[in-house]
Amino acid sequence: MIKVDSAILASVSKPARYTGNELNSVHKPYQEGMVRFALSLPDVYEVGMSNLGLKILYEILNARKDVAAERVYAPWVDMEEKMRQHQIPLYSLESFTPIKEFDFVGFSLQYEMIYSNVLNVLDLAGIPLLASERGDDMPFVVGGGPCVYNAEPVADFFDLFVVGEGEIVLGELVDAYIAWQKDGRPDGRVGFLRRAAQVSGIYVPSFYAVDYNEDGTIKAITATEGAPSVVNKRVVPDLDAVPSVTRPVVPYIDIVHDRIMLELFRGCTRGCRFCQAGVIYRPVRERKMETLMKIAEKQVANTGYNEMSLTSLSSADYSRLKELVPALINRFSKEGVSVSLPSLRIDSFSIELAQEVQQVRKSGLTFAPEAGTQRLRDVINKGVTEENLMEATGAAFRQGWSTIKLYFMIGLPTETDEDIIGIAKLAYRVLDLYKSIKGKRGAKVTVSVSSFVPKPNTPFQWFPQNTPDELRRKQQLLKEHIKDRSITYHYHDVPTSFLEGVFARGDRRLGKVLLTAWKNGAKYDGWSDHFKYDVWMNAFETEGVDPTFYANRERALGEIMPWQHISCGADEAFLWREYENAQKEVLTGDCRRDACNFCGVCPNLNVTVIDGGLAK
Repeated sequence: MIKVDSAILASVSKPARYTGNELNSVHKPYQEGMVRFALSLPDVYEVGMSNLGLKILYEILNARKDVAAERVYAPWVDMEEKMRQHQIPLYSLESFTPIKEFDFVGFSLQYEMIYSNVLNVLDLAGIPLLASERGDDMPFVVGGGPCVYNAEPVADFFDLFVVGEGEIVLGELVDAYIAWQKDGRPDGRVGFLRRAAQVSGIYVPSFYAVDYNEDGTIKAITATEGAPSVVNKRVVPDLDAVPSVTRPVVPYIDIVHDRIMLELFRGCTRGCRFCQAGVIYRPVRERKMETLMKIAEKQVANTGYNEMSLTSLSSADYSRLKELVPALINRFSKEGVSVSLPSLRIDSFSIELAQEVQQVRKSGLTFAPEAGTQRLRDVINKGVTEENLMEATGAAFRQGWSTIKLYFMIGLPTETDEDIIGIAKLAYRVLDLYKSIKGKRGAKVTVSVSSFVPKPNTPFQWFPQNTPDELRRKQQLLKEHIKDRSITYHYHDVPTSFLEGVFARGDRRLGKVLLTAWKNGAKYDGWSDHFKYDVWMNAFETEGVDPTFYANRERALGEIMPWQHISCGADEAFLWREYENAQKEVLTGDCRRDACNFCGVCPNLNVTVIDGGLAK
């Protein structure tokens, strides 16, 4: 057990990040044969504690008597300095056990810019960074989350990955580990990895050999050690049949999402062609309203939170939302618990619903047109029109709202300067609409613009990312067309988007770049004040790797992608068909409401859409 001197905690910011003992944290005395599983999102405590997936796994694993699941996050830079100075190994928040003494260390990989923190956490724990250098006395390092659908850039650092949803597969992985232990740990680490590879949804990267062509593209990916040629994602067929979070750990300090998170459903079939989540989380599976009410009852009773957020990729698409929201408000308003909807689509926006959940007037409303012209919105299959936006904002203005935030992307496929200028025109039209309704000025519009990053398993996975110079030019072009002080313009850092683009579609050769960059100081790359672009560029040069090969090169149909052996269930033929439809500006309907689009997910994974509690 690690004991941290109180003087050290008093010398760092937010010491409660490192003290544990929060409400609902689970403390299990260690017993012989118990499996220890450390769960981590390798970012600062406030971010890691906000991850719903880890909350779910924490509760499910700890429901087993033979498993102790504990939490660990990346210490902030001031605490890291103290830990290295005083040789304090990274420890868990529940039992203060050194992480290297656990059986498994599981990382949630939510975004590419977190990779350097994975290495930093492993180093602080005293665990060899490379999986090939870990001995039998070291934990197995496990990865999960959306980045696993192209895990290749970090393949050298992980023993195995969980592809898909972990509620069921993690239990099967633990069972395999217990059986291996009882059998006397035959063949050491490799022996367990062979068993793990036979669990559906488990990807063991060391069991796959990658060969390259002379031009740098992939020639072949070959499975060895009896591993499957393709690892298919695991999916929970019925969310009502698996546990959800009922006793989330309640922190002593504010975190990013410091509220109850009620997950309505998983999946989204709107079909936005830029959206990776809309493909990898298919199919849509709703929870029954009765199930949600029971979960909400337990969460309110067990936490004391006064806000409940209804979470999903597009919460407004929940089929019984108009019944659920009033039911939640009526049930919990007397206890001082409010209900919020974090994501609303323009075409499904209901001003009456907004008024109901925002009984205390909030500062503004947020919409995501994504593109500045209807042509480009059709290219990305957004499925909303400018008139949808005007109707929604007009209704909001009439009911007293005056602040609107609009999200857009630049660098989308087929984008022209006219599309960029269209963003400014749309913002001005919203201002004009307010004046026409109210008879005076007074609206505030925030235009927030991110740079498009092509992602694996999307119709745009073949598309080249705009170069950094081109993205900067487009940012400046838009800035020149926004002159009104009532419009605030925010845009994302281009170097960060470029590096994200490199790793999103990268292969195993990026592992040596990541290692070199980390050794030279790269960490907390998702934080603008800690991102060291020069360090990264020097690492690419040192290792002889061209980052533009991954970010700015167009892929051809038939090229073997680095993630070819990891399947989310969607057929490549469907993705290519959508890529062609984008170039033709042809819309594709939502299979929940229209005909099946033959994406392949349901038959490939033997699962069905559950909408309104009824399977289709």
